[in-house]
Amino acid sequence: MWRDHLTEIIVFSVLFLLVSAMGFVAARWRAPRDMAHLDEWGLGGRSFGGWITWFLVGGDLYTAYTFVAVPALIFGAGAAGFFAVPYTIVIYPLVFLVLCRLWSVSHRHGFVTPADFVRNRFDSPILALLVAITGIVATMPYIALQLVGIEAVLKTMGVTGDSALARHLPIIIAFAILAAYTYQSGLRAPALIAFVKDSLIYIVILVAVIYLPYKLGGWGHIFDAADAKFKASPAPGDGILLNANNQLQYVTLAFGSALALFLYPHSITGVLASRNRDVIKRNMSALPAYSLLLGLIALLGYMAIAANVKPLPGAKAGSVDGNTVVPLLFDSQFPDWFAGVAYAAIGIGALVPAAIMSIAAANLFTRNIYKEYLKRDASPAQEANVSKITSLVVKVGAVACIVFLDPQFSIDLQLIGGVIILQTLPAVALGLYTRWFHRSALITGWVAGMGLGMWMLYQIGNPATGKKHFAGSAFPLSEFGFDTKKTIYVGIVAVLVNLAVAALLTLVLRAAKVADGVDGTTPDDYFADEGDPRVTPGPDRDADSAREPVA
Repeated sequence: MWRDHLTEIIVFSVLFLLVSAMGFVAARWRAPRDMAHLDEWGLGGRSFGGWITWFLVGGDLYTAYTFVAVPALIFGAGAAGFFAVPYTIVIYPLVFLVLCRLWSVSHRHGFVTPADFVRNRFDSPILALLVAITGIVATMPYIALQLVGIEAVLKTMGVTGDSALARHLPIIIAFAILAAYTYQSGLRAPALIAFVKDSLIYIVILVAVIYLPYKLGGWGHIFDAADAKFKASPAPGDGILLNANNQLQYVTLAFGSALALFLYPHSITGVLASRNRDVIKRNMSALPAYSLLLGLIALLGYMAIAANVKPLPGAKAGSVDGNTVVPLLFDSQFPDWFAGVAYAAIGIGALVPAAIMSIAAANLFTRNIYKEYLKRDASPAQEANVSKITSLVVKVGAVACIVFLDPQFSIDLQLIGGVIILQTLPAVALGLYTRWFHRSALITGWVAGMGLGMWMLYQIGNPATGKKHFAGSAFPLSEFGFDTKKTIYVGIVAVLVNLAVAALLTLVLRAAKVADGVDGTTPDDYFADEGDPRVTPGPDRDADSAREPVA
């Protein structure tokens, strides 16, 4: 009953309302010249320095879903859940130079989205449309999963009821508040709130990794308890060490997830809001500190095993809600007031990325669908207004995913989100370094990779849950005729096919001398920096110049 958690509810509500107030105040933070412009509303004026960007990008990538689902996966599957740690370490060296180039060319031309860059680089509105749609589709379930984190906390506090309305009403109210201050303040709201969110998470996790091992009998006992659980109930992938069948899946999932991470439009939005290239360089060097935190968060799964945590029942009869593992751990091991702080960290940890994701998806729709196909002469103010409205629609869609779909299905969708967004890698990431790929070949490669990826995902079932299709991203190699029980991450296979098709077709089209459009960028665009005299970012800049090459 909620009365047993009154202190937790009060602490959670006070902190939640505090950051909501900060979200509304953020509209006046850093004195924007004109919020009726995507550069201001959607990118914070492209003026964020090192500290703001570090908190913003970190808050964008390390979400409530990370706080809740990574320990839950380790609680249920053991070592396989640690794939999230190496991929967040591998990614930063990979994108160090890529993101600097993306920032520079976007700064020079006024690009707001990765699809803007693709449109200009390859002179292909169709390819840009595919990139935009891919980004929106991959982002939607990611937003929904932030709701899963909040729902797990509310369920632990006994706030949710039995009926569908009673169960989801607190989430609807929370996202209504989020929608209101995002509409008013744009990217400034999550940037300001990220300071509070990350500070709370660091405090909660550092206290947890010091206090819980002491209370639970030490790290040796925690790992022994986890090992005993997995040995008593063996299943594919279970154990505190990987088995031979899971190693290929682990490696490909970690690497594929690393490649996908900064292709997500919300990740790029945080980068494009930076003031200059040095801010990005410093952030790519410092962001691995979050990976250290993620490793500590992951260990909460083993601590929950040692604490004999029993997940709450799931939505379906006989099922359990693994997402409640971490909230229940804090509820059982800490005083009510500190558990309330931990719940607030999770709840606020959902607001920051959800806001950035909805803004990024709205910007894609506005710049690459609305302006390109519906109103080419849209003014900057009209663009900003359409983005604001679209961001509301995106949030409503995310809430609908939770209300009308099984939350477990939403989590499965997130697992395949990387498969989807990876198909933009040849056009976006490789396009920053080479114009060699033919635009028609990139479109064909996207179709091939996406088609194969969807087919492979359709074949994946889960007997434990009764789902026959789209039940994860681990594809059995036996389906390709190999005599093995090993699995591989679908995204890696799909993007390799995408690249192979694009490369082969490019050779054919180049040999046939098929026209390939005009590259709207120049080599020095990729090294432009703050104060570049060839561009004036912000509301004073003509929005249509993003469609035209710089002379």
